Amino acid sequence: MHEVIVCEKPTSAEKIAKALSPSAKKKIYNKKVKYWELKRDSKDITVVSAVGHLYSLTPDNPKDKVYFDLHWAPAYEVNKKGSGFTKDYVRAIKKIGKNADSYIHACDYDTEGTLIGYNALKYACGQDNLSKISRMKFSTLTKKDLVEAYENRIDLDMNQVDTGIARHVLDYYFGVNISKALMKSVSRAKYRFLKLSAGRVQTPTLSILVDREKEIKNFVPEPYWLIKAIIEGKIEVDHVDGKIFDKSRADEIMAKCQGKDALVDKITLSNSSTKPPVPFNLGGLQSEAYNVFGFSPKKTQTIAQNLYTSGYTSYPRTSSQKLPESLDFKSIFAQLSHDGEFRKHISQLPSKLKPNNGKKDDAAHPAIHPTGILPQGLSRDDKKIYQLIVYRFISVFFEAAKFETMSTTLDIEGEKFRFRRRRVTHKGWMEHYPYRKIDDEEFPDIKEGDLIKVLDLIADEKETKPPARYNQASLIKELEKRELGTKATRADIIDKLYDRKYITGTQQIEVNQLGENMIDTLSTYCKDLTSEELTRAFENKLEGIDNNTSTRQEIIKDGKKEVTVILGDIDKNYKEIGTKLYESYQESNIVGTCQACGGNLVKRYSPKTKSYFVGCSNYPDCTTVYSIPKGTHFLKKTCEKCGLPIISFGKPRQRACLDPNCGKDKTKVHNPEEVGLCPECGKPLLKRSGRYGEFIGCKGFPKCRFTCSVEELESKLD
Repeated sequence: MHEVIVCEKPTSAEKIAKALSPSAKKKIYNKKVKYWELKRDSKDITVVSAVGHLYSLTPDNPKDKVYFDLHWAPAYEVNKKGSGFTKDYVRAIKKIGKNADSYIHACDYDTEGTLIGYNALKYACGQDNLSKISRMKFSTLTKKDLVEAYENRIDLDMNQVDTGIARHVLDYYFGVNISKALMKSVSRAKYRFLKLSAGRVQTPTLSILVDREKEIKNFVPEPYWLIKAIIEGKIEVDHVDGKIFDKSRADEIMAKCQGKDALVDKITLSNSSTKPPVPFNLGGLQSEAYNVFGFSPKKTQTIAQNLYTSGYTSYPRTSSQKLPESLDFKSIFAQLSHDGEFRKHISQLPSKLKPNNGKKDDAAHPAIHPTGILPQGLSRDDKKIYQLIVYRFISVFFEAAKFETMSTTLDIEGEKFRFRRRRVTHKGWMEHYPYRKIDDEEFPDIKEGDLIKVLDLIADEKETKPPARYNQASLIKELEKRELGTKATRADIIDKLYDRKYITGTQQIEVNQLGENMIDTLSTYCKDLTSEELTRAFENKLEGIDNNTSTRQEIIKDGKKEVTVILGDIDKNYKEIGTKLYESYQESNIVGTCQACGGNLVKRYSPKTKSYFVGCSNYPDCTTVYSIPKGTHFLKKTCEKCGLPIISFGKPRQRACLDPNCGKDKTKVHNPEEVGLCPECGKPLLKRSGRYGEFIGCKGFPKCRFTCSVEELESKLD
């Protein structure tokens, strides 16, 4: 009897094979694809893997104006450049899976993993017979969990399959059709081609960022005063009014209290506690990693996935903040104790291991936790995330941290001031989680009725500040709060906004002019596309498939209806939309002012050379043009000599004026010296000066692209 197990990635296939049989043998298909053969329970078992999605949606007829009729096709046929490597995996699964007696779906247990395996079984193995398919469900790639998942297989969840299919179809309907319509609106408005994109979740996410950007731009600061006194012992005490917006009131307090002593009016001592943190779900891990290490959510997600596939931690794409009792905590801690640093904390754990679970749950997977297997040879960043997961796991089992707070009120000529001090009385979990600062302040030796000398009285004039821009971690929290996207896709959505040049900034996300104008334009002419209510409604419908309150067919039908309305709005207003999007694109690519005619210098792309350059917006009347190195960033600074922008490029990063000839003798630039004949076309070779110094180039450029260094030419002449 032949059984085929289909996994999501090669590392998972290897771990499953070795868990089921230590004598599993590695095989190679077509010198590229590893698979495993083993025997178990009198069955011949082959374990083979995909590499993520092997099949992609594509239109039945590419010539259709709107793509609503779709089918699944091999990814290497749909995306020839980006997915060519999947061809050998599809062929391997086809060969290995042909005519097997039974099949096991062993991809990650979530919507995406379920769809990856289902498509591989259906299209590569040609297997529509669900009675031959069973499902392994596991949250770690440890031998114990994998054997248990194999021996307790479950039925394939077709609701999960339908959710995955519906989600992909919706994303295709909204993303491909609407992006295509927006780009067409630009070309129909008689402008050149622009690469634009919109999406079911991407566009509402950008809208959230634009709304915040407008709040910041429209914010009018208001002055206020903070009054504080410095008393003996260099203790800073604040006036109880806090922010004082009335200057006359601030002046009154200052005049009244100047040169007076402070009377200790009241001292209150109170006790408080801080519960341990809850276990990590993906959003919590991403947020903490950003706050502690400055890692982007995408980077954290990638590292966490690698730790999982290596067997060191559990499945990361989970919403759960709960560690179930079924986990063998003692066994995990026993294995972690082989690390001396972890052992210091584990040795102090209470005898009864009860985690401080959070409220959020996930039917598919528990909260992120270490498996107990200690890693070897991790990179510095991978080690940081691993240790963060381990210390969080340890800390949730400890008792609350306890504090004593001293709240003191002082009286200066009838005006009340106060200060607070907090000291730790029991460190609890905080002693075992090194990523949180512990408040442990000294209490001053004072009592009620004491008269204390005021050393200084200060009135700080400040201004109210606009709301802060989102960073990547806070944006993911906001998307989670608004129920936009999924735990697995939110980081990718943010990455896509960066790729499309709609947003910039690392510490804080800033919206570019193109991004802002995109939302303004879409809000005016097709508001449904920017609506988070529409996106949230579809997310709720997708979740409803699991509890049978909605169906895949209904959701796809509704998606087609909504997209048709949006496409109609774009078509009706194509001229206005196309014009505004093109103008905003131009505006977003302005990098400076042309020194020759005063026009705008614009960053542009050349399809012929497949590279970017900077040219004047008044072309062809003005032919000013500058080549720029690959990966160039335009800085806000300008050149002191000529006023052109300063650019940053190369590794390590270099800075230079946009004009490579800035500060050089222009006569040499415009009258380059002939130094020989081109070996490729026979035209004169010229000594030129570029951003990286002098070089030799053919006079026939750009038809002939021969170049060499001055040293190379001199060595040939010698």
